[in-house]
Amino acid sequence: MSNPIPTDLTVHQQSRMLDIAFDDGAAFTLPFEYMRVYSPSAEVRGHGAGQEVLQLGKRDVGMTALEPVGNYAVKPTFDDGHDSGLYTFAYLYKLGAEQGSLWNEYLKQLEEAGFPGDSGRLPGAAIPGAPTKAKSCG
Repeated sequence: MSNPIPTDLTVHQQSRMLDIAFDDGAAFTLPFEYMRVYSPSAEVRGHGAGQEVLQLGKRDVGMTALEPVGNYAVKPTFDDGHDSGLYTFAYLYKLGAEQGSLWNEYLKQLEEAGFPGDSGRLPGAAIPGAPTKAKSCG
């Protein structure tokens, strides 16, 4: 199936997880932190290759809202104020299907940026000398 459609979305505030089931039988549990660091927004991805912004300190991020966008996406609002990412159903499926490799890539990026172990995920983590908040693209 080329475009799986969600059949169930459940937000778990306490555990900070989104359960999502698709019409092809696939089901995934996506941590809010994982969704936040892989936001499809320009604030995170940049406007082109090499402009990505490494997300730090998102381990405890929560989700305050999850709104449908037409029949193709959802728009989460995270409690750190980030609300500019539209997560298409295809992107959510990709996040679920590739969760292991994408998460390992994120941890590798943190380590390469000088954050060993869990340190880059801790609230308040920042790259020395870097601005603490990225400029919004909209």
